[in-house]
Amino acid sequence: MSYDVISAYTLVVGDDDGPATVSVHATADEAWRALDREVRARCGLRPRPRRVADADAATRLADAWRAADPEVRFWNVTAHRLPILLPTIARRPLTAAR
Repeated sequence: MSYDVISAYTLVVGDDDGPATVSVHATADEAWRALDREVRARCGLRPRPRRVADADAATRLADAWRAADPEVRFWNVTAHRLPILLPTIARRPLTAAR
């Protein structure tokens, strides 16, 4: 058995309207897109086209949303590196040198 490391990204968004929304994403792009979608839904804005979403734009939008009521609104995107125990049979076979 050996360890491999994978990345995961968690998104937490909340306000006083109910429980916080927590989601886990495989890539940073997915997490930033999810933040953009979540804040747009909470503000009543129309969804952004799928092809247009970046971390800076999502951060500005989320910060503006939070600034309207900073005592109860919050958001956070966190990166995690998770060690995963893999059995030897799950590893890719090494190709023979030519």
